[in-house]
Amino acid sequence: MQSDNFSKITKIIFLGFQNSQSLNHFYFLLLLIIFCVTLCVNILIILVVSYSRSLHSPMYFFLTQLSFSDILLSTTIVPNMLHILLYEGSFVSFIGCLTQYYFFFASESLECLLLTVMSFDRYQAICNPLHYSSVIDVTFCTKTILLCWLMIFLMILTLSVTMSYLWLCEPKVIDHFFCDFDPILELSCSDTFLIKMEGFILAVPIVLCPFSLILVSYVYIIITILKIPSVTGRQKTFFTCSSHLAVVSLYYGSIITIYLFPNQKSVKKTFSFFYTVITPLLNPMLYSLSNRDIKNALKKLSNKISLAFRIHWFYNLSIL
Repeated sequence: MQSDNFSKITKIIFLGFQNSQSLNHFYFLLLLIIFCVTLCVNILIILVVSYSRSLHSPMYFFLTQLSFSDILLSTTIVPNMLHILLYEGSFVSFIGCLTQYYFFFASESLECLLLTVMSFDRYQAICNPLHYSSVIDVTFCTKTILLCWLMIFLMILTLSVTMSYLWLCEPKVIDHFFCDFDPILELSCSDTFLIKMEGFILAVPIVLCPFSLILVSYVYIIITILKIPSVTGRQKTFFTCSSHLAVVSLYYGSIITIYLFPNQKSVKKTFSFFYTVITPLLNPMLYSLSNRDIKNALKKLSNKISLAFRIHWFYNLSIL
């Protein structure tokens, strides 16, 4: 019986946001603009940091990795959302659904780990400035990124093995706009207790531990800032980690809200939309708009590009 039910699930239907069908074309255009801006801004951050030698530091290296994570998340989630809005629903194969979830899991896990490493970077820079260069160096950055990807690969491999044993049955409908952990389990007609426990266990090194380490880092950072005698010095020091703190607040605030209201699908969809679509757009803007080094590097890069275009134009004009 389980085998017959499993064979029926060849395609999974996404419902998306059912209450907004009359405005689907407007939301499609808006989401398309957000998607394009997100890709352009994050790619620009990567190019600017790679181009400018003054930005070749651990903090900006991790920022480029965060931009890469945002690009991966956007390209995993948004194209399917656009398809749902355009055709008032969408469908995907079960293998395609799992593949989307694995890429989503990888990008979200990478962001959690990167935000933790970036908080450690700020902790070292503010609390132990004399030892910063000896602790946070190229070797540390390389090993950290490789370790993050190794952890993510092993966890995805574990999930792949476990989810391959799921027996799925009718109905084959996901009341969401992408393949997340809980919507996939709702399709199962077999016991999901073990895989839920596995998901909780995996959440410890990916969500709970990183969030705890970030909190501890900022407790020490705030204590160190309060010890600075001058108000100007306190403000200047806090400004160096304000962008990271804003990104952490947006990201973890959305995730915590989702877990506080697990049974309210409208709330879950709204905040899932926020941290899968809006956060990748806001992250590079929060860093670039409040960072003088990035803005100066952007100006230099734009001036060089403008000069190159002028030289190319005058060259073509002289030939004519």
